[in-house]
Amino acid sequence: QVQLVESGGGSVQTGGSLRLSCATSGSINKNYCLGWFRQVPGKEREGVAVIDDTGSISYADSVKGRFTISKDSAKNILYLQMNSLEPEDTAMYYCAADDRRWMSTYYLSHPQALTTWGQGTLVTVTS
Repeated sequence: QVQLVESGGGSVQTGGSLRLSCATSGSINKNYCLGWFRQVPGKEREGVAVIDDTGSISYADSVKGRFTISKDSAKNILYLQMNSLEPEDTAMYYCAADDRRWMSTYYLSHPQALTTWGQGTLVTVTS
């Protein structure tokens, strides 16, 4: 069974940076798609960045050029480097995984398609 544990959230001022980590365990292998999603109260969960089993990466338009998703396969850790943070980036950030090998673009726009989720880590950006 796959397990995901996020860390690295916190409070930062506008323009600052944070790096989120997602430690994966269980039967994660190269066939898994991994991604970062975020949610604020009262709004639907939205895709931030996804890397699929081919290595293809998709980003939400709102974070392109500011956020970078990467993974360390040897350590089984997924990262999200977030730079130039804005108050609009304030949200609970979740790591998610799925092994049905759909395209990163699909997972980005269909968070409900991912089957395994972490508990989330809170990111707060103050102005």
